[in-house]
Amino acid sequence: MLTRRHIRVKVMQCIYALTQSKGDSLEKQEKFLKASIENTYSLYLLNLALFRELFLLAEKHVLHASKKYVANTSDQYPDQQKFVNNRLLSQIANNERLQKELEKRKLKHWYLHEEYVKIIYKEVIASEFYRRYMEKEGSAYEEDRALLIELFREVIAPNEKIYEYFEDDKLTWVDDIPLVNTFILKRLKKAGPGQPEAFFLPKLLKDIDDLDFAKKLLSKTLLKDAELMQEIEGKTPNWDKDRIADIDAILLKMAICELLNFSSIPERVTINEYLEIAKEYSTPKSSIFINGILDKLVKEYKTKGKLKKSGRGLL
Repeated sequence: MLTRRHIRVKVMQCIYALTQSKGDSLEKQEKFLKASIENTYSLYLLNLALFRELFLLAEKHVLHASKKYVANTSDQYPDQQKFVNNRLLSQIANNERLQKELEKRKLKHWYLHEEYVKIIYKEVIASEFYRRYMEKEGSAYEEDRALLIELFREVIAPNEKIYEYFEDDKLTWVDDIPLVNTFILKRLKKAGPGQPEAFFLPKLLKDIDDLDFAKKLLSKTLLKDAELMQEIEGKTPNWDKDRIADIDAILLKMAICELLNFSSIPERVTINEYLEIAKEYSTPKSSIFINGILDKLVKEYKTKGKLKKSGRGLL
């Protein structure tokens, strides 16, 4: 679920926080890094749980509508229970493993803040996707799945209230939201009627190597900060180190650390990854600045035999 680029971003955030606080320890940042990685999965679970809450709210409304003597406009669909009978929605809502994971992590966000569920539900039933789906009699699994994909892509994911809520809850979730939303869409598209419950609860990390990579990158970059800064200064004779943007300096130190200490990662992969991160998190010209320095260093390291790479490489 988590890509190496996203792991690099989390390490960057930890180093930046330590740089700004000037009082935190490496141990504290290692704990923060681990928590930040785990919280990405919590965000994923909460998004899935939102589908479950929509199902429960819809079920409640259907029951209420069945007891009314006078129907209103919203009751005029051929099958009032069609949405709660949506096969994919039911798969998620009745997933016992999902429920146990939510309880284990004490993720009671929607129970404590049900107003957000109601906001989303109102937007769902007011959407054109919902109307077309409900007006058509019967549906195949593919149509049920298509509805949830459209509702998530066009109604749930872009909702500003939900975004603000996640942003207020955990600051690191701001960077996790695009990744999690993209992953959920991919998971919904691959969903099928025979999928086991575990399908909706994928691994957070591909393997233990990813966590080792994160810890090693963080610790080595921080512990060798002075040495890494000297490498940068040697390639920026016209720049005072105080003129280099904080994020640029951190990304350069991380990239140099990776070039020298991670033999299985090709140098071009390292450079490309940090250039992409710089484009997103730093100034417009940062990627050009960083690329120039790293290119000089790679050539120098190769000449001096300091760049030792082996294996197929990991992204």
